[in-house]
Amino acid sequence: ISFNSVDSSLSSLKNCQSYINTGMEIATHVALDLVESFNDVEDVNSMENVMLEYAAMDRELNHYMTAIEETVNQIKREKPENIPDLKYLVNEKFTALESKNTDSDLQKNEKYIYFKDQVKEMRKQFCHQSDNDNEAIEQIDEDIAVTQSQMNFICPITQMEMKRPVRNKVCGHTYEEDAILKIIQTRKQQKKKVRCPKIGCSHADVKESDLVPDEALKRAIDSQNKQ
Repeated sequence: ISFNSVDSSLSSLKNCQSYINTGMEIATHVALDLVESFNDVEDVNSMENVMLEYAAMDRELNHYMTAIEETVNQIKREKPENIPDLKYLVNEKFTALESKNTDSDLQKNEKYIYFKDQVKEMRKQFCHQSDNDNEAIEQIDEDIAVTQSQMNFICPITQMEMKRPVRNKVCGHTYEEDAILKIIQTRKQQKKKVRCPKIGCSHADVKESDLVPDEALKRAIDSQNKQ
């Protein structure tokens, strides 16, 4: 049995997945724009709902691709004499996967987690009130606040203000992207692990896959530099 047409369909589905990823990235940037411009919480929440819709689409697409791959592998394994009903078998597996869906699945989507994390960081950077807090933001000593924020802008490796900050998902510390990648590459060649460069951090195995762009911090740095 030739599976060329199936492979072609899978390739098309993977392209659809890249469109979903792009949509989620755009929705995240729009939400950060809204927080930065102090827009209503409802507007930000509407973007969160968009993210959850994308996450549901992503889950459905993943299940369908899994169902196709499992069906093809099953047929290759069993080598039946007659060509089975592929569509029926795929739908059967797809329905079984979809029946296990829960709302909590969507909350675990990697891009949704990143969205929530960045919006939270953005609110911190731009001194936002909490969602349910309509009272005035508590006044704090301005000099201390500025000093603390500027310290957060400094890369622990270069000791300079970051231009492209990335955050470590494991320990939460941020570094200049080029600087941390250079260290990871050098240590990889030496077959050694990378300890987090932040003083006092016990995380001893920094991986490139753990690093995500810290858009919220970048915007806070850019905002201060404009002022």
